Amino acid sequence: MNRFVTANPSKCIGCRTCEIACALAHSEGAGVEGLAPESFKPRIRMVKTADVSTAVMCHHCEDAPCVNACPNNAIVYRQHSVQVEQERCLGCKNCVLACPFGVMDVVTVPAVRQFAGMTLSLGVKAQAHKCDLCIERGDAGPACVSVCPTSALTLMDREAMDETLRRRRERAALEAAEVAA
Repeated sequence: MNRFVTANPSKCIGCRTCEIACALAHSEGAGVEGLAPESFKPRIRMVKTADVSTAVMCHHCEDAPCVNACPNNAIVYRQHSVQVEQERCLGCKNCVLACPFGVMDVVTVPAVRQFAGMTLSLGVKAQAHKCDLCIERGDAGPACVSVCPTSALTLMDREAMDETLRRRRERAALEAAEVAA
């Protein structure tokens, strides 16, 4: 089973701390400059309506439509998640169209090449952009989960899913017993 982050709208206060943590975690050493409007590219999005606010991010689907839609095999399953191999991404947006949750995005980043010990700037490159579960953070897990002030975000893995199902079944059995009594 792929890991994924769940959001509990009843706990979410819409503070956008998750977006900021995500942008900083992926700013590649840019630090606070990663929060500048032109470089602020979180992989999680806060959705707010009059009645609810919640974070929306990649579900790391088991049979991911984005994986199947990618013509260059740039989206792959790795470490119990769906990852984008940026060096293979064409920026074609097929994954954006295929995602049923609307969480895939295409962003532009500087295109650079190393040649004879020099870094050459080649303009910009479009590439797929989605939650990667902060895979480079290892056991620390996704930055958004660790900073959420209300614990509205949870990393689900097989163990957490089994525990959630056990509690729901227990609750359903207790409700059925109350109705029968």
